[in-house]
Amino acid sequence: MTIPVVQISSGRLAGVARAGDHAYLGVPFAEPPVGALRFAPPRLAEPWEGTRPATSFGATPLRIEAPGLIPEPAIPGDSTLNVNVFTPDPSPDARLPALVWIHGGGYTGGSPASPWYDGAAFSRAGIVTVVISYRLGFDGFGAIPGGPCNLAVQDWLLALEWVQRNIAAFGGDPGRVTLGGQSAGAGAVLTLLGMPRASGLFRAAWASSPVLPVRTRDDAEATALRLARRLGIAAGAGSAAGPGSGSGAGLTAALAALPEARVLAEQGAAARAHGLSLSGRIEREPAFSPIVDGELVPEPTLAALGRGVGADIPVVIGSNDHEIVFPDGPLLSLVRHAPSRLVLRATGVSGEALQEYASAQASAGVADGKAALEQEISDRVFRRNVVRVAEARRAAPDPERDPDPDPGPRPEAAPTRAYRFAWPSPTKGAAIHCLDVPFLWNVLDHQDVPALAGERPPRELADALHGAVVAHVLGDPAPWPAWDGTRRRVAVLGGAAGTVAVQDDGYASLAALVPEG
Repeated sequence: MTIPVVQISSGRLAGVARAGDHAYLGVPFAEPPVGALRFAPPRLAEPWEGTRPATSFGATPLRIEAPGLIPEPAIPGDSTLNVNVFTPDPSPDARLPALVWIHGGGYTGGSPASPWYDGAAFSRAGIVTVVISYRLGFDGFGAIPGGPCNLAVQDWLLALEWVQRNIAAFGGDPGRVTLGGQSAGAGAVLTLLGMPRASGLFRAAWASSPVLPVRTRDDAEATALRLARRLGIAAGAGSAAGPGSGSGAGLTAALAALPEARVLAEQGAAARAHGLSLSGRIEREPAFSPIVDGELVPEPTLAALGRGVGADIPVVIGSNDHEIVFPDGPLLSLVRHAPSRLVLRATGVSGEALQEYASAQASAGVADGKAALEQEISDRVFRRNVVRVAEARRAAPDPERDPDPDPGPRPEAAPTRAYRFAWPSPTKGAAIHCLDVPFLWNVLDHQDVPALAGERPPRELADALHGAVVAHVLGDPAPWPAWDGTRRRVAVLGGAAGTVAVQDDGYASLAALVPEG
């Protein structure tokens, strides 16, 4: 096959011609975040001479590969801020819609080089796919007192700006970009949706199993100080000053001088504040996440959406019915035999909410203490965010209902569509976290899928979920009802009623965890 060469803003790229599409892998959008750039905002990739090969995945921010639900390679190297592009037609005049994907992994893991994020199925539908990388853990989501923060958020922004400048070279249309993600990646999508700084960088959004903890700058700086102490950095480097104080140049330099491996080894423990209740820990999951800094992220995402930020962007948002299922162990065996209401009370549910939520769990078949804990964490960390986002957008100010004396140009509000992925995996026993991913990407034939979804996952379910994403990216309404304040209809995928069924008040079991107002 002829080697497909494209010209982008930083130089020429030689990709890989495949059956049905072309791939351009490991394309840098920023300079390597090492040395002086390790704890600094991303810097646009420098131009190169000649033609750069883009035939294999680039280095990943993920440094240690670990077994997980999704195959996620860790590839060594310094140039970790890169994109992978899959296109059916790398012609500048093709003007195809594009899907930009942000991977999950709790903001500390995940890899853009996963074989499940292969854009072949989207290419068959006439869509250009871009999978982006970003800094993870403390390097991406730390906040050094007096120093920078939200570096990973800045990575996302620079990658989206790179897409606007360069997607046409791959046959894409910069005016038809949909931003999508799963888990932490979905949290990234919603964070960007609520950021004025990201306005104009995408026209639609898709969020699967989103996380949305609220993390303040003071919280994040306290983590940085705990990390410094664990790493033995002297107080004179800045660690004694406390959150919100002075210049962080000394502490930044001290942290940047340490090997990545040492920071990785200590960042998890440093992120856990002492004295937090179980409820507090659940509310803060994942412990590393975007920081409400009052500037780049000026306010919590739900507050921004409730004020109408991003109201012109059509959104599809959903979750899996049983996101969290813990492996059995001695402690969880004890929890299994504990009364469900006692377990729920320990997680912070109390009063009338406890009665209502425990009854809802019992009606849904939650039978023991372990299952009650798993469902409560599933609901609070992931599933209730579907309702909270949909309701925030529904209740956002309407320029006709709530006129502003000086409104300026205000576009018409776009719909929010909600879904539930309910198909129970035959190998896992439930619709757990990440189970939807191979269906969404339509990669059911990949060798790693049977461990998660069994030997015969239903192709009609992939057709439905992948097809809905395709419709959303193409600019057609996803084939599911829009959320409203009365019926709250939800598309249920793979449930008892069939491949796709529409259910009124489809997240009713979460009512006690999402108080009105």
